[in-house]
Amino acid sequence: MSSPSFWEKSQEEISKISKTLSLNREKIEQWENLNKEVEDLSLLTEMAIEEEDSSTLQEVSKELRILEKQIEEMEVRALFRDPDDARNAIVSINAGAGGTDAQDWVQMLLRMFLRWCEDKGMETKIIDSLPGEEAGLKSVTFTVTGPYAYGRLKSEHGIHRLVRISPFDATRRRHTSFASVSVYPEIDTDIKIEINEKDLRIDTFRASGPGGQHVNTTSSAVRIVHIPTGIVVQCQNERSQHRNKEMALKILKSQLYEMEKKKLEEKKRQLHESQKEISWGNQIRSYIFNPYRLVKDHRTNLEVGDLERVMDGDLDPFINAYLRMKARAG
Repeated sequence: MSSPSFWEKSQEEISKISKTLSLNREKIEQWENLNKEVEDLSLLTEMAIEEEDSSTLQEVSKELRILEKQIEEMEVRALFRDPDDARNAIVSINAGAGGTDAQDWVQMLLRMFLRWCEDKGMETKIIDSLPGEEAGLKSVTFTVTGPYAYGRLKSEHGIHRLVRISPFDATRRRHTSFASVSVYPEIDTDIKIEINEKDLRIDTFRASGPGGQHVNTTSSAVRIVHIPTGIVVQCQNERSQHRNKEMALKILKSQLYEMEKKKLEEKKRQLHESQKEISWGNQIRSYIFNPYRLVKDHRTNLEVGDLERVMDGDLDPFINAYLRMKARAG
């Protein structure tokens, strides 16, 4: 950035590099601050032990718990390796098997996620919802805006299972209900196609077919090969080489746009394929309200007994365990 030529780049490139610099500076400053706090606490602990100062040791213990949470947060951020992790997220929740209970479950999950987002200082916006016939919601979609929103919430993608005594059953029987949670990275809708001249091989040749003496005696036709993709386009209908080249480039851009569009559609398809039938045997996590109280993640085997705390948005243990599992798997 200190190079004078840096400011000759496009505004988009300058913005992208500036953002990367800012993120890297933030990481370094955070590490340096945490490192200094560890050294300070270590020194304070030694002094307190020497002076047998129990009140200072208690204070150090409190500070240490706060510091451990900050270090864990930094460790989690180091697990975000997918380029999409830093993006905002789009979350959809849909009722599955379970009737009215499943629709009520969608409402409960929505509250849980919104509470988690609020705790993290992330902004949310409901963009679509369909009310249930008796209670709850059949489906709801909302956006989450904040640092690494997708990187964190992608751990929630899958089937969530609820087991409880149904408040909608007059006989007070235990019911099992399901809801699917789909999480996608928020991507730019406009696909920008930039063609590097170095990636092109441009050939000119004489146009064939009708067009008079001018068309047949000059090399006005243009063929362009896009070397990275192997796409070949040509144009010979215009009267000048310049116009033929312009038109050929336009066709090439259209084909590259279509190729990028297919890549995005394939990515969405792969995400959808990971979403199985919204029913028994496909759940990623179970929330048991009865006969005991427990939340169990079936991918990481993490179990949390404080069900109310989880339903109030404390999802970090599950998110962090999932991210570590994925990191170990490579």
